Amino acid sequence: DEISRKYQVDLSKGLTNTRAAEILAQDGPNALTPPPTIPEWVKFCRQLFGGFSILLWIGAILCFLAYSIQAAMEEEPANDNLYLGVVLAAVVIVTGCFSYYQEAKSSKIMDSFKNMVPQQALVIREGEKMQINAENVVVGDLVEVRGGDRIPADLRVISSHGCKVDNSSLTGESEPQTRSPEFTHENPLETRNICFFSTNCVEGTARGIVISTGDRTVMGRIASLASGLEVGRTPIAMEIEHFIQIITGVAVFLGMSFFILSLILGYTWLEAVIFLIGIIVANVPEGLLATVTVCLTLTAKRMARKNCLVKNLEAVETLGSTSTICSDKTGTLTQNRMTVAHMWFDNQIHEADTTEDQSGATFDKRSPTWTALARIAGLCNRAVFKAGQDKIPISKKDTAGDASESALLKCIELSCGSVQKMRDRNPKVTEIPFNSTNKYQLSIHEPEDKPSGHVLVMKGAPERILDRCSTILLQGQEVPLDEEMRDAFQNAYLELGGLGERVLGFCLFYLPEDQFPRGFKFDADEVNFPVTNLCFVGLMSMIDPPRAAVPDAVGKCRSAGIKVIMVTGDHPITAKAIAKGVGIISEGNETVEDIAIRLNIPINQVNPREAKACVVHGSDLKDMTSEHLDEILKNHTEIVFARTSPQQKLIIVEGCQRQGAIVAVTGDGVNDSPALKKADIGIAMGISGSDVSKQAADMILLDDNFASIVTGVEEGRLIFDNLKKSIAYTLTSNIPEITPFLLFIIANIPLPLGTVTILCIDLGTDMVPAISLAYEAAESDIMKRQPRNPKTDKLVNQRLISMAYGQIGMIQALGGFFTYFVILAENGFLPNTLLGIRLEWDDRSKNDLEDSYGQEWTYEQRKVVEFTCHTAFFASIVVVQWADLIICKTRRNSVFQQGMKNKILIFGLLEETALAAFLSYCPGMGVALRMYPLKVTWWFCAFPYSLLIFVYDEVRKLLLRRYPGGECAPPGCPPPSLCSGRTGSAPFVLAPPSSPLRSPTAPGLPGDASTLLAEPWALESCLESSLRGVGGGADFPLAALSPPTQSLSLSLSLSLSHTHRHLSLSLSLSHTHTHTHTHTHAERTSSY
Repeated sequence: DEISRKYQVDLSKGLTNTRAAEILAQDGPNALTPPPTIPEWVKFCRQLFGGFSILLWIGAILCFLAYSIQAAMEEEPANDNLYLGVVLAAVVIVTGCFSYYQEAKSSKIMDSFKNMVPQQALVIREGEKMQINAENVVVGDLVEVRGGDRIPADLRVISSHGCKVDNSSLTGESEPQTRSPEFTHENPLETRNICFFSTNCVEGTARGIVISTGDRTVMGRIASLASGLEVGRTPIAMEIEHFIQIITGVAVFLGMSFFILSLILGYTWLEAVIFLIGIIVANVPEGLLATVTVCLTLTAKRMARKNCLVKNLEAVETLGSTSTICSDKTGTLTQNRMTVAHMWFDNQIHEADTTEDQSGATFDKRSPTWTALARIAGLCNRAVFKAGQDKIPISKKDTAGDASESALLKCIELSCGSVQKMRDRNPKVTEIPFNSTNKYQLSIHEPEDKPSGHVLVMKGAPERILDRCSTILLQGQEVPLDEEMRDAFQNAYLELGGLGERVLGFCLFYLPEDQFPRGFKFDADEVNFPVTNLCFVGLMSMIDPPRAAVPDAVGKCRSAGIKVIMVTGDHPITAKAIAKGVGIISEGNETVEDIAIRLNIPINQVNPREAKACVVHGSDLKDMTSEHLDEILKNHTEIVFARTSPQQKLIIVEGCQRQGAIVAVTGDGVNDSPALKKADIGIAMGISGSDVSKQAADMILLDDNFASIVTGVEEGRLIFDNLKKSIAYTLTSNIPEITPFLLFIIANIPLPLGTVTILCIDLGTDMVPAISLAYEAAESDIMKRQPRNPKTDKLVNQRLISMAYGQIGMIQALGGFFTYFVILAENGFLPNTLLGIRLEWDDRSKNDLEDSYGQEWTYEQRKVVEFTCHTAFFASIVVVQWADLIICKTRRNSVFQQGMKNKILIFGLLEETALAAFLSYCPGMGVALRMYPLKVTWWFCAFPYSLLIFVYDEVRKLLLRRYPGGECAPPGCPPPSLCSGRTGSAPFVLAPPSSPLRSPTAPGLPGDASTLLAEPWALESCLESSLRGVGGGADFPLAALSPPTQSLSLSLSLSLSHTHRHLSLSLSLSHTHTHTHTHTHAERTSSY
């Protein structure tokens, strides 16, 4: 009556059409407001003016400015700056269009996923049932739902018959929930009398009054929670910004330095400005924007082939830097289908087959008790297979009915053949459906083995079924149910329940033929047959089993230093069982509860830090402070959050991000969408995922498989490595491009390299080789490294700049100048005559300039020689870039170890050579690009420098492998062979016998162990290395574990092996607070 008054509705006839129209006009259609979409022109502008493009636009504007100044100063200004400005603008526009096209393609695939709102709803208005478009359902409508329908709005149930709904997309619970008019819980998500918009009714029927529509539904509120979150920048976007700052800093520093120097050397103010602009533009790597875009696109395509659809190109790299994955359970880690896992009969627990194709070994089916159990499970069961699935494997067939009954149906069909034929041979006479009061389901059949009798079969809550039994079936014989058998039942029930499985009990009873002959009228309402003193047959337990590939994927994540946290709406026991099954909680690691049980003490007496694993209930999380949550995330390596709400998933993600972690979140339900949006990278499920979750995610797993994430992580790490290699390759040629301009200003020599030839390098010969590095195979340790620390491990760091600019770049510049001086010397201008000659050389009116041998040169002749020098300098850069490309293939390994298997890279080498030859020798290039043919011998001028680069880098890498402290650690750090301890239980593998760091001085120990004892810093480095990556990948110096006034407390257990030459260390560290690392070497050594 209260509902009827509140919503002004007749509970039998529903609303009037007039009233419904008024409410629809007032509230609007029953649909979720689509998230605010970014206009296409804004997306396009972002591609044109975002990140790296800004640098090129600034370069283009400066070029146009320089050309304008020259046009104002000179009668016939050179067009170089104009060409350069136009080309830079063209590069930005072309790459912008390309990136926009890639993103638009992903958006189109996204649009094809739309599947959120049900099309039709069955409403009762003015006493008549009618099918209407679900968008026209209004608050107060009387709605009827049946098994297979999608709930059209939030409903308050007023009547139901065996109604069950699948709330997994909302709460994460895979078990269907019963719906009835009774109010059972304060929490709307837990109570039985409310059905939620867009969840599915799996069986039965129900009537309800609509209480919320559209954005006001629970689903709508969660969707708006996701759309209200601000999205942070991706790590690669921050890396590119950092790179732009470095390049801009270098360019402005060089530009200003030479601007001041030009004024000191007596150049006019306008000439100095032209030089300033020229140097800044020369520092801009024009081809790099296209290279980065193409590299990311190639990786996105590679990932699409491996079932990962990337919506945003930059998300590719984010996945590679991920240090924490917060994964949903249902449908992501598990198969999202209930499956029979165990059975208990004949006083034994039998394991069923839960593999995805259910092809594994099974139990002995010859027992007569199993035959009886299978018959009860098949007959006392309302689930049926949907029609038209004859060629589909049984385990993959769709069913109509409750998830648990469907699991039983498939299990019996696989074990005993057609259940439908079994039902035909044993026709049903009557049944009592399951209800929350009785907690059992019962049916009576005419059995094939008793031509004139009836058999009663029953299933339900095990303890309720056992209470109705007085005997038990063992080996096909009925025996009294004594205390011993009750204890055996209790132990089996607790064991199966402890595995997080849903357990059902089964019993039967052959009704006396004299009292219940064939044709007897059974009454299911006024029960006129016995329902006690039955015969207990056995138990069957069900679980939503893990996907086959998940345990291996979790193991790979762990070895890659990635922490996997389970976040689910399911029950803590089930969540813990699945976490153990997939390896999120590894074998031997205990929770606080496990320790309390083992020691037989109350939970509050256990020190939480002793437990490596932790299961946190959503109700505890609700009252938890941020500091407490941070402590849990920091102190426990293996964490499961159960019974969490969407808001709490968000809190967990924010907590991980506070730890400095790059967080990936996986999920398929609407309940996951706020966390997907907040995460650094959201990963939605393509098959089972809701539309809202796909909208919020950055990436979609087309096969719904958690294992695909590991592929994504590897690809993300590979793209970061390869981008680094591409950038190192591209930046190196900046030095031989800038130095000619600098010497032109300082030494007043003829310009060695022109603007057009610089463009031919950056946008011509260097492009394909730089892109080819994106195809470089992963180095062997890529999934063994700790995740990248975004604060310290930059895309472009000091080491890369020093390598590209300070070492290889300088050798390349020397090669170019050597070629330049050789050509001018061959033409009569020896190097000593070139200094200070620039003004005369560029004077159009001077046609009698003498060379070193007294020969006179006209302006035109001088310019032909100058442009030939430009072409030769360009060719020399191509030659030295051969070696640069080959050395950029690896970071540490010798090129001989890595090999030349990258066919695209070999093609890149041939392409840049062919393009250089074409530009040099093609007729007409002298007019079009001012590039002139070269003597064959001039190509060989740079060969020694190319060889020098290759030899120099191979020696450098050899020294790095021998003495790695030079690159990866502060001076005095031992090699990685000494520091390869990782979090987890892996042993520390120590230096090989040949290592120069071995110290065999300590008597009675193999050399490896004595290294640690004789060199205390080696132990410290090992410990530091092992602590890297704890808590989201941050580096913790060991000294920070203990204040200066205390000594570090270590408990070591040593395991020495003479034969394998390694030492295993089991470490226990305790600390109270941190301090800065200010010890001197001597102080640190003395503390051990």
